[in-house]
Amino acid sequence: MKAPNECQSMQDLRDEIDALDAEIVAALARRAEYIDRAIELKPAEGMAARIETRVEDVVRNVRVRAMAEGLDPALVESLWRQLIEWSIAREEEVLGPEAPTEG
Repeated sequence: MKAPNECQSMQDLRDEIDALDAEIVAALARRAEYIDRAIELKPAEGMAARIETRVEDVVRNVRVRAMAEGLDPALVESLWRQLIEWSIAREEEVLGPEAPTEG
């Protein structure tokens, strides 16, 4: 990949953005695989799809990372909250909204 200042034309710049977008989509697909594994692991640990403390930990972590990278943390939080909600909905399709009860 070229650094932004190495791009000599708008086409160069667009090509680099398109390549970066492909990497982001691939990373999101890998993240979804981890969510699918969580669906398999959570029942044995009695965990619900939504764990508010974990949601807030993830948001806090990405905000810190965004600030370290010079990105707007509010933007990153907004994007991640949407990603988290999608992930929880994906888990709830299988697990339901509540943690399993031990019998």
